[in-house]
Amino acid sequence: MNCIKVDIPKEICEIDDELKAIYHSNNSICIWIFSSRVGRNNFVHNTVGMSKSQRSKYYEINYSAKL
Repeated sequence: MNCIKVDIPKEICEIDDELKAIYHSNNSICIWIFSSRVGRNNFVHNTVGMSKSQRSKYYEINYSAKL
């Protein structure tokens, strides 16, 4: 196992894990927050195979304004 020390804000850590989707690449980690498990699951299902920028845009259009 590889662990990378980062300072994640307490507010994000306190959110139920089932409301978060996490993506990582060789230079970043993204944590998307959702208002429901269904929203998170749909996001994960609908963004399979997308790049980080495509996923981010999809989130902005479909979820960020709904929180």
